[in-house]
Amino acid sequence: MNVLRSPELLHRSSSRLLLVDVQEKLIASLDEVIQKRLLEACQFLGEGARIMGIPVIATEQYPQGLGPTVSSLIEYAGSRPAKKRFSAVECTGLPTAADDDRFQVIVAGMETHVCVLQTVLDLLASGYQTYVVADAVAGRRSLDHDVALERMANSGAVITTAESVLFEWCESAESSEFKQLSALVKSRPI
Repeated sequence: MNVLRSPELLHRSSSRLLLVDVQEKLIASLDEVIQKRLLEACQFLGEGARIMGIPVIATEQYPQGLGPTVSSLIEYAGSRPAKKRFSAVECTGLPTAADDDRFQVIVAGMETHVCVLQTVLDLLASGYQTYVVADAVAGRRSLDHDVALERMANSGAVITTAESVLFEWCESAESSEFKQLSALVKSRPI
């Protein structure tokens, strides 16, 4: 049976995950509770991407000064390009969405109002369907974080959650990966 799916839903064959600048020295600037939420959600997305066969890119803002991607995320990243520009789009080497079979980009990382915001706006300008994972982005100040999420949504990005992303990739309890995904979800702290 061929079921019509909304073009707004994520699909594993057209998605990629972009982890923006979740680096040792940057994450140390966050409140401990926010650090824990960000890392847990990014690991959850990374593991879900691995289960579902979704490619992952992790960018690093000036790694000589800010350190590498946190060790718990390195295993998920297929590549870790360095950058100095705040937007991560240029360093990833992604084509425009019209030339890319993976035209849906799921964005996680930090800081919400700087590198994440500029990356998302550039992805939208390049024609990508862009999804910002609210529980997997963070900033040092809550006002900056909240305003950035609102600005990205007003610009056309879809604000979502890590668990929603994984279930959209899975699509059905009949999927061969459903049991692994279900176990991953059950192991996640509430």
